[in-house]
Amino acid sequence: MSQIRIAGAPISWGVCEVPGWGHQMKVDRVLTEMADLGLEAMEFGPLGFLPEDPQGRKDALARHGMKAVGGFVPVVLHDPGHDPLPEIERELEAYEAAGGKVLVLAAETGQAGYDAVKPEMSEKNWVTMAQNLDAIAQTAAKRGVTAVIHPHAGTMVETWAEVEQVLERTTMAFCLDTGHMWIGGTDPVDFVERFTDRVGHVHFKDVHLDVAQRVRDGEISYYDAVTQGLYAPLGGGDVDVERIVNTLLAHGYDGWFVLEQDLVMSEEPASGEGPMNDARASVNFLRALAAKEA
Repeated sequence: MSQIRIAGAPISWGVCEVPGWGHQMKVDRVLTEMADLGLEAMEFGPLGFLPEDPQGRKDALARHGMKAVGGFVPVVLHDPGHDPLPEIERELEAYEAAGGKVLVLAAETGQAGYDAVKPEMSEKNWVTMAQNLDAIAQTAAKRGVTAVIHPHAGTMVETWAEVEQVLERTTMAFCLDTGHMWIGGTDPVDFVERFTDRVGHVHFKDVHLDVAQRVRDGEISYYDAVTQGLYAPLGGGDVDVERIVNTLLAHGYDGWFVLEQDLVMSEEPASGEGPMNDARASVNFLRALAAKEA
């Protein structure tokens, strides 16, 4: 059975691209804590967290002995009047310098945050999105990067119906996010068992499904759900993490399992506290699972 490769994402330390999300921790502390947990690699985080110039990004990672996985890139994909390729190509320059291999796309609505009302998708919008996804996949592949689409709360690819559109209209691989899929109405266990060959990347978080249901039902916003305990360390929620891992590895998945537990903080935590506690619990859970399957 394949080895479980664990990476980190800055959102697990509360670092997010959404304005007003919460306290934003500095680069050196986040990377130091990731390294202290024994993580070998990380996603880049939102634009501006790491240096935007390619060499600066590479140097920041090297100072902490970290490899680059790639990163989460929200981009407008459905608008016929918007060409996303120039911004994608700029981001890929940094990937090339820092060694990133996975471009995680979110289909941005064009509005700030994840709680705004989404525009309606017409046939023309879906055709545009499919064409953009294909073009981005080809552009990324020329640089040795795999592009994946990330179903995400508050984006144009969120619900099961929207996931189906992408499955049917494109050949693009997916980022299996065990939290956002639940919120959008896609069972991640069912998805990984039915569409194993379309999983190109994994964002791992555990979910309290009672809170997720309140987001689905429109009772609370995504942001409020995160602050009210939507996510838990792996093994602490309702997602069958072990079944997902076993299914992927049995089918030869050799990519990263990225700890990506969205977190909102109001202030800087004491050294070794705060996000480190949840991240450590998740790392220990995955390592115990790997040992059991070895």
